[in-house]
Amino acid sequence: MRFPTLFLIASCLAIRPHPLPAQGPLVRPDQPVVIRELYTKYEYRIPMRDGKRLFTVVYVPKSADGPWPILLKRTPYSVAPYGIDRYPNELGPSMLFAREGYIFAYQDVRGRWMSEGEFVNMRPHIPDKSRGQIDEASDTYDTIDWLVKNVPNNNGKVGTWGISYPGFYVAAGMIDAHPALKAASPQAPINDWFIGDDFHHNGALFLPHCFNFMANFGKPRPEPIKKSPYLPFDHGTPDGYDFFLRLGPLANADRLYFKGEIAFWKELAAHPNYDEFWQSRNLRPHLKRIRPAVMTVGGWFDAENLFGALETFKNIERHEPPPSNILVMGPWNHGGWARGDGDALGDIRFHVKTAAEYRERIELPFFEYHLKGKGDLKHPKAWVFETGTNQWRSYPAWPPAAARTQAWYLAGDGRLSDTPPMDSRKFEEYISDPNKPVPFYDRTHIGMAPEYMVGDNRHAARRPDVLVYQTDVLEKDLTVVGPIEVKLRVATTGTDADFIVKVIDVHPDDAPDPEPNPAGIRLGGYQQLVRGDVMRGRFRRSFEKPEPFVPNEPTEVAFTLPDICHTFRTGHRLMVQVQSTWFPLVDRNPQTFVPNIFEAKPEDFRKATHRVYHDSAIRMLVMP
Repeated sequence: MRFPTLFLIASCLAIRPHPLPAQGPLVRPDQPVVIRELYTKYEYRIPMRDGKRLFTVVYVPKSADGPWPILLKRTPYSVAPYGIDRYPNELGPSMLFAREGYIFAYQDVRGRWMSEGEFVNMRPHIPDKSRGQIDEASDTYDTIDWLVKNVPNNNGKVGTWGISYPGFYVAAGMIDAHPALKAASPQAPINDWFIGDDFHHNGALFLPHCFNFMANFGKPRPEPIKKSPYLPFDHGTPDGYDFFLRLGPLANADRLYFKGEIAFWKELAAHPNYDEFWQSRNLRPHLKRIRPAVMTVGGWFDAENLFGALETFKNIERHEPPPSNILVMGPWNHGGWARGDGDALGDIRFHVKTAAEYRERIELPFFEYHLKGKGDLKHPKAWVFETGTNQWRSYPAWPPAAARTQAWYLAGDGRLSDTPPMDSRKFEEYISDPNKPVPFYDRTHIGMAPEYMVGDNRHAARRPDVLVYQTDVLEKDLTVVGPIEVKLRVATTGTDADFIVKVIDVHPDDAPDPEPNPAGIRLGGYQQLVRGDVMRGRFRRSFEKPEPFVPNEPTEVAFTLPDICHTFRTGHRLMVQVQSTWFPLVDRNPQTFVPNIFEAKPEDFRKATHRVYHDSAIRMLVMP
């Protein structure tokens, strides 16, 4: 169905929760929201069970109405501005919340900025904590316990929200939750940093994202600080392809630039496989018997944490979910739902103000209902935006129960066929050279350009080291929902290889250009990426125990592309591209098996010929 139109340390008196009276907004819709005029700011150091104190800023409505629920955000990115006389311009997930009236609490997580303790990246969850042991769940619990007992005029109900790393803290804080935590919204949460989020996809390093992020975020903070002492990293060029190719083997990153200062980069290098270091940072096994209402939010074109959003929802859903566990997926890049209109990304227009609709019609009502008892919440299990047709869909389950499996085979002559091949011995092949890798994007960018997720892939299709398969022109709409299963049968002359599979929507040659169009974009024949991902071949049988390929021996490489909800329209084509480099988005596989690619030498990077057999298949869930 269509989406409906949609540090002065202050001491405070402990209070008991009050009943919930009817409340109106702090200001009328036609009035501006000035935070300083509507809220009083307090700064606290909240004690944790191990004695460490976490710096927390609280903004309390000046209005005598109330009591108010508390919205808590825990972050490693600073709760600035610091000082009780300094106010931000905005509060909450959106300014709609500041207008309606909440108590907003922001906390520097342990070991970051003004909080005490040691910071640990994606601190592992401890299921059965002994006395004094801490993790993010216990820090969240202790924070909520202190807030509801010490902040005046709160109603005893707490909600949590956060995007990306803060989304991880929301998800971790839902485990063994404090009874006052009634609603949680992990948005683009980090879930597993080796399998699918941020820095690795199926064991392959997402190089510019990891390098650029850790170049600043990963530097040490020996004592509490209010302002970062570090300057942004200077690449010396706007061209990421050139910078990272000249970087050479991964060992040069620390030798030439990081100089041993980035502890997490050294941990990356020391743990090239899915060992206990990474497994302990996998939050998925702990997302069970969650008690608060949960609204997980993600973007179909989130280059950072698409995996985390989908996996957080699915794991909660399969392990005794709360009565309210919903998924919201829109056509957004990382955090795109929290800013702007959400009616376009890169060259692609959606013609719907998806982000504005989400903030007003989905996000605010979720918290208003669960924290204030306002409204009559009737969210489906999944609100998903269907790209292609560009409309919201609601489903009672995700993926939809009505979907059926459709297999597409990588047949000869560049055909994508729904019929299994007559001769499975036939194949296509290409020469992959890690020293001349396929660019991941057709434009110059120093990092992981978020727009690549909907980018034009004609530049790749024209290269000899990319295999291209496509259907005939579609005679009716083809709607694909849910994950995409890839099952390749391949052979290589080398002993290691990556395999990148991209699912692409080929626009008709006469497709109209966007209006206005100052960049001169031509959508006729545009090969729009809908979903793509990489599998590091050494992990084809086990992420824990990598193994080399036997040269020229056919073998299976199977993996899953994250979910989509996309309609390939009548007159379009469905295309699949297969390649072995995607640079610099993915670090270069030397194609010579070495125990640790972080220790590969220049001479290890060699050309190899890869074969893809015709019985290789892409399996999709399609709507009837």
